[in-house]
Amino acid sequence: MALIQCPECGKQVSDLAMACPGCGNPMQARTSQTIIRTQAVKSRSTAAVLSLFLGGIGAHKFYVGKPGVGLLYALFCWTWIPLLFGLFEALQYISMSDVVFQEKLVKGKL
Repeated sequence: MALIQCPECGKQVSDLAMACPGCGNPMQARTSQTIIRTQAVKSRSTAAVLSLFLGGIGAHKFYVGKPGVGLLYALFCWTWIPLLFGLFEALQYISMSDVVFQEKLVKGKL
């Protein structure tokens, strides 16, 4: 927990507060948008292309920050099962919007 400054009244407010106790300015929405913007460095289309062409060896999992799962894909690539998962995940990446992709990336649910 940290203290941040309210942009409206300038009082110190907890970063977990939903609104400033002094002026009532909503704080939570700005904090979540900042988190998405600062950590949104991965491209959905790059993840989809990696998953489509190199999904059998787990390249897309390394790209989205899941190296453990990527290593499992690489270890079991001879079974062709990771290839099927990679094709399925490529379709998922293609069908979701950029906003949903970034939210799932930040939450670690990819």
